[in-house]
Amino acid sequence: MSVSRRSFLSASAAALALPVARSRHPGGKAVESSRRGPTKVRTGADRASFDPWLEVDEAALAHNAGEVARIGGSRPILAVVKNNAYGLGIETAGPVLDDVPEIVGCAVVKAEAAIALRDAGFRKPILVMGLVEDRDAIELVEREIQLAPFHDEAADQLRRLAQRFQRPIPVHLYLDTGMSRLGVPFRRALPWIRGIAEGGHAHIEGTFMGFTEEDDFDPVQLARFFEVVEAGRGEGIRLGRLHAASSHSLFHRLDALLDMVRPGLVLYGAYPAGARDLGRANLRPAFRLRARVVRVERLAPGDSVSYGRNYVAENPTWIATLPVGHADGYPRTAVNGCEVLIGGAVYPVIGAVSASHTIVELGVERRVEVGDVATLIGPDHEAVHPNTISGRAGVSVYDVLMHLSAALPRARLPS
Repeated sequence: MSVSRRSFLSASAAALALPVARSRHPGGKAVESSRRGPTKVRTGADRASFDPWLEVDEAALAHNAGEVARIGGSRPILAVVKNNAYGLGIETAGPVLDDVPEIVGCAVVKAEAAIALRDAGFRKPILVMGLVEDRDAIELVEREIQLAPFHDEAADQLRRLAQRFQRPIPVHLYLDTGMSRLGVPFRRALPWIRGIAEGGHAHIEGTFMGFTEEDDFDPVQLARFFEVVEAGRGEGIRLGRLHAASSHSLFHRLDALLDMVRPGLVLYGAYPAGARDLGRANLRPAFRLRARVVRVERLAPGDSVSYGRNYVAENPTWIATLPVGHADGYPRTAVNGCEVLIGGAVYPVIGAVSASHTIVELGVERRVEVGDVATLIGPDHEAVHPNTISGRAGVSVYDVLMHLSAALPRARLPS
């Protein structure tokens, strides 16, 4: 018996306890985060659980979109929600982004993500920036999800789809100008574009590329992109909206804003490398990684902490344990200078970040109690800002977000 992708996804998500239908924020009010059934999943915010959780701030997402629109010259925003909405949860962030007027659509890289986004209630256009086989393409077109062809057989696939649906298939053409990851190589792009346009099986709504984000090479890429575009237009081919600008480009490549911008990271409140210092945008982290303190103890001189005994107390010292670790997405290397916010004060991470636990040093006084809420990543203090975590832990800021576990319960904080 065959199983449809939609049925498979629904069953898999339920089995894995991924983003839930209803969750609670600290005020206790239930908030909708999916169209799935009435299953209730408790989060640490309920005070009945000591499991870690993630809070997604609707107001911050909307604020960041407004900042992107401002620095992008009011250009339309195609929001990138790949990799589980940069860790925030595609079924949590998607419906919020759907209500932001500056955002005209979302882009993903996998067919499953596009369908999950549509199932979550996202009504605007969705673009899949990846290769899809015919079976998947049929379901995507049925769900009014757009394709981004780049392979040699794209014209034939679009012809089959157009015949099946009795209409042209909306697409964004994907050009490779030097990234060498996806896209039709620019050197042979024109005849490929011509083959798609001549068939009348596709409606070209956009044409796009991706940068290597290397300062000396990006201008070369953009010149290659324009060369192909101008040649196509010279033959009377309409290529739709041009887009190339990622989050990085919004700060570092203003000549690449084109007709539409395609940011991901900045919408969630973190800055690409070097961008924060430019002061062009005031972004707000749109999430908090939180947990409740599960243990408070006083170390005697000579007592050690966690694996490897990397921390040994020289004096009597209070410590607190948090039930969140690298399996939840908190960096292992947070012990290299990261701090955790508890009750308005920050405390250094010590010992080792294990799979499920993080330990912080409180000092000579017991200033924290079991049950107190700790924020490991979020907007409430500079020490826990995603870019600060990135710098102190020595990891990419993209990893700080994208490595957040999909199994974390997520709570939407209404604006």
